[in-house]
Amino acid sequence: MINPVKIIGCFLVALTLFSCTDEIDAVNPPASSPISISGTLPVLYIDTENNKPIVSKEVYLNATYSLDPMGAEDIEALGTKAAPLPMQIRGRGHSSWKGSKKPYKIKLEKKTSIMGMPKNKHWALLKPTENTVAGLQLGKLMGMEWTPSFRPVEVVLNGDYIGLYFLTETIRIDENRVNIYEQQDKETTPDLIKGGWLVEVDNYHDKNQITIPENSRWNLTLRYHSPEDLSDAQLEWLTNEFKTINAAIYSSDKTSTEWEEYIDVKSMARFFILQEVMDNPDGFHGSFYIHKDLDDNTKWIAGPIWDLVCYNREKTDYTFRMKVHYGITPHWIGEIIQYDSFCQSVRSVWADVYPDKLSEIYTYIDATVLPLAEAWKKDCERWNEDPTQTAQLRADRIKNALRRNIEWFNNHLPISEYASIPSVQGVQTKTPIEVFNLQGFHVGKYETEADAISNLKQGVYIINHKKVIIR
Repeated sequence: MINPVKIIGCFLVALTLFSCTDEIDAVNPPASSPISISGTLPVLYIDTENNKPIVSKEVYLNATYSLDPMGAEDIEALGTKAAPLPMQIRGRGHSSWKGSKKPYKIKLEKKTSIMGMPKNKHWALLKPTENTVAGLQLGKLMGMEWTPSFRPVEVVLNGDYIGLYFLTETIRIDENRVNIYEQQDKETTPDLIKGGWLVEVDNYHDKNQITIPENSRWNLTLRYHSPEDLSDAQLEWLTNEFKTINAAIYSSDKTSTEWEEYIDVKSMARFFILQEVMDNPDGFHGSFYIHKDLDDNTKWIAGPIWDLVCYNREKTDYTFRMKVHYGITPHWIGEIIQYDSFCQSVRSVWADVYPDKLSEIYTYIDATVLPLAEAWKKDCERWNEDPTQTAQLRADRIKNALRRNIEWFNNHLPISEYASIPSVQGVQTKTPIEVFNLQGFHVGKYETEADAISNLKQGVYIINHKKVIIR
């Protein structure tokens, strides 16, 4: 007879071993490799003090760095191997930190312009993906208030080649980044508490967070990045602010304009479009940043964008409604998309960027990704990854996905059920007549509008770009 106590004991031992292994994978430095740089990109050399391994996402290590342009005439060298510059470095990321190839956060001793990007102390070394190339450039093409820039570099850490990285601007309040008033830690003056916030709708439990109920199914967790150390007055203001915003968004009256008093609708429209074009399930799930300046009548601005992926599939609905291999929580967007003001802003922004501005993305992808061919090949060798994932394949893959997503979205622009368009009955128009439901899906094609109305069931439809109520 099987002893249930032994079974439980074995399970606990196995669970412990699994947990320990996961923790080891998360913090142990990777083994060194004989593979060296490709010689086709600038190289960032980093040496930690006493060659200590980087095993923490919280504690910075003292280090030095130098940047060798490797012959690139438009890149300025920084330091030398003989006379490197001071910096600090630590790990970063959540699931990405558990991979063999680690992402890093670096802090320079003083504000420095690197590879043509504006001066700052704070940077990230991210794993390179074609999604990052496309997503960040789309943010710029769509006119978001500020979008991080990046530069591809090869990195040598403590004498070991660790592959191709994107040296990327991090999201923070700064005159060259999120250019708003920066509220001070422990502020208590009421007039100074209402602005200067950089907040992230988060999907991880972390420090510097508040959590409020969003609806009956899930909570809204917000991580405040600036300021970091709140007074009681700041904590109370931030909590009440988002309770008020959330209540306005979830109003049962979808003709209400109350939520627009707090959130800049056009910025939210840009943010939504970008997530749909990228088909990024995390868009309203996590790494969803919003910020607010201190000036009179300022509103919360959606963005900057960060942590972009492309699910690379046939779209059959808006991304926040489609299933993925993990659970997502689509904060706010399911309610916001019901408001006519939002839908109208989406259409306005789309008219500004489609097709001309968005079409620029394809040339940019080729110009950015294809020169990385040799470095990406070396990176695959270094980390024992699939060598068939060439730069050409990556560029073609993301371009094909974007073309598909852009055309789908163009044919499914959101229309609010509560749009203030008068009901139309039996008006003759030219043929053919295309009929869509409120979700943007094609219902049928008819010779005249009267013919369409006579054949449609009771409901609300979009006929010739007008809302028609069939009673």
